[in-house]
Amino acid sequence: MVAVDTNVIVRLLVKDDQKQYEKSKAVFTLPQIFIPDTVILETEWVLRYAYEFSPNEICIGLKKLLGLENVRVSNQTAIAEAINWHEGGLDFSDAFHLALSHEHETMKSFDNNFVKKSRNLSKCRVKLP
Repeated sequence: MVAVDTNVIVRLLVKDDQKQYEKSKAVFTLPQIFIPDTVILETEWVLRYAYEFSPNEICIGLKKLLGLENVRVSNQTAIAEAINWHEGGLDFSDAFHLALSHEHETMKSFDNNFVKKSRNLSKCRVKLP
């Protein structure tokens, strides 16, 4: 199995450099690809800030990418939840943090928006410290 870095995924999704796009496309023909959680998180950030993708465009791209038969991630359920919550208006990073914290009772954050928007999404409650 081969793990991929953010820049390989971004080239595949954005197609802004033809040579690197073709190489990225070839990587994704390999039998098994692993995408670390940190790469997913960074990919969302790069697409949002560097390429000004909308949350909807990011979610569509991530769903297509993660839906490939040869792609593996560490926690498919948490990533799917994060994407769904992001589509619902929660910041992607916050959604991912919360999705990975299900087994915990509380997550502390100074982010009032995160506290409000995450209400009733998870058994892990986001609360102010």
